Amino acid sequence: MKKTFLSILTLVSALSTMVGCKSQLDDKFQNPDASTKANIPAFFAKMLNNDRVRPAYYHYRTFILSNQAVYTQTASFYPSNTMYQPNDSYSYAYWTDFYAPGVLGITRSMEKAYAELPEAEKASKEIFIQTGKIVLFDEASKLVDNFGDIPFSEAGSLPTTSTIIKPKFDAQKELYNQFISELKNINTYLSTATTNPDFSKYDILNSGNVAKWRRYANSLRLRLLMRISFVDEAKARTEVLEMLNNPTQYPLADGGATANYNPRNEDILLQPLTNYTGTLRQALIEGPNQFATDHMLNKVMLPANDPRIPVLYDKFGKTVNGKFVQNKEYRAMPISFTSADMEKNYQDYAVLDSATIFDNNALPGIVITASETNFNKAEALLRWGASNAAKDAYDVAVKQSVSFYYYLNNLNTSGLKTEKKPTDDVINDFVDKSTISFSTTQAKNLELIWTQKWLHYGFLQAQQAWAELRRTGYPVLTYPVAGLANYANPPKRLLYPTQEISNNSANYDAVKANDTRTTKIFWDVK
Repeated sequence: MKKTFLSILTLVSALSTMVGCKSQLDDKFQNPDASTKANIPAFFAKMLNNDRVRPAYYHYRTFILSNQAVYTQTASFYPSNTMYQPNDSYSYAYWTDFYAPGVLGITRSMEKAYAELPEAEKASKEIFIQTGKIVLFDEASKLVDNFGDIPFSEAGSLPTTSTIIKPKFDAQKELYNQFISELKNINTYLSTATTNPDFSKYDILNSGNVAKWRRYANSLRLRLLMRISFVDEAKARTEVLEMLNNPTQYPLADGGATANYNPRNEDILLQPLTNYTGTLRQALIEGPNQFATDHMLNKVMLPANDPRIPVLYDKFGKTVNGKFVQNKEYRAMPISFTSADMEKNYQDYAVLDSATIFDNNALPGIVITASETNFNKAEALLRWGASNAAKDAYDVAVKQSVSFYYYLNNLNTSGLKTEKKPTDDVINDFVDKSTISFSTTQAKNLELIWTQKWLHYGFLQAQQAWAELRRTGYPVLTYPVAGLANYANPPKRLLYPTQEISNNSANYDAVKANDTRTTKIFWDVK
């Protein structure tokens, strides 16, 4: 194990890093902002180059680590009166990064450019439009999960109509149903589509691999269907079982249901650009969000002797007589600790791992993993299929999660010590003979599936963890109570940013009554 240094280092500004990443992309591809002729492939590359997907400093520091990671306890935080109060300006930055010049704004520009193409050129460019929709629906569903009703159908009007329209807020349930339906159509399109040189060149997510895009579309659809499965079970059950019973027609990003799969080849991951040198260290220590969390480590992982512990955490320790003395065991600070308790005792407790998390500039943006897909399959099969098939999917999902986190650990090339993945025998014993092993009762097994999926998401996918925690109610977490009036507990949704309310006041009036912290997202019926 390696020592984790918590001292604040002198780092290159995160803004400079982001500028550098943009410059690399502009050099490699034609910059659509500077083009006199709309360039659909360049728009597509710009859409994919998304620091709200990659583990970028600004996104995690201002949004994930102060909101969803706190509400899900997937990262540590100082208890305070304002710990459950989002920063309005940061919420607005996330909001606008979706609309302009974000995924939706770029989509509208692509659609306009495509409509103006000669008919003979449309065939080779349609694949950009169809796969771009997958990304759009993925990011839009996150916005819905955070806020509820959102402007969508009328948003981004300027590129297409040359007119600024104040967009209405579309109903969240209708948007989900639209995304689910269109993803099915995209799967059909991709079943006969082929790549082309432009698509291979500009596709910085899947390198022009059409089959991988198809698996992305279907796995996203599976995620959304399971998300609505308690509010519209009939629809979810019918459509999910259709997918699971027809794997050739609906291929999934499930790693081939193989425990020792290759995440780089099978998962949907947005790799960092080649000139990226940043890490999440600064974002984590400014919070502070670097400490192991009570429920995850103490309540779930340690009782199971979880083999992911060495790649997720460092034991930490303290310097005694000029020599660093590592703690004897992994343990997390109790969630009941006050800020003073944390500041006094933090050296006695584990922190996030350096090679995997803190100082890993090769961390990809996590879009879809095989483990998530198999956890979704396990839940669906347990509720609507066969329990033995559900167990198989669950066991594979857990084993794939182990493979995934050792993969992330071994991406590190900074000279930190990386870990060797345990043998199959060790991992099999963990899955078959520990506290996380499948039982004989459905309720207990659903709890296992949901808890292990929450653990797999962690803070790196805290938006998904927060959605699933609200949908399922698991794991059952103990929350410190904040002293600020109206912000004593985590919210059920984020409030609309005040700038959006000001800019779009007429349409906001239609959703104003539901703009409260206690209003549930439509799929949250537990």
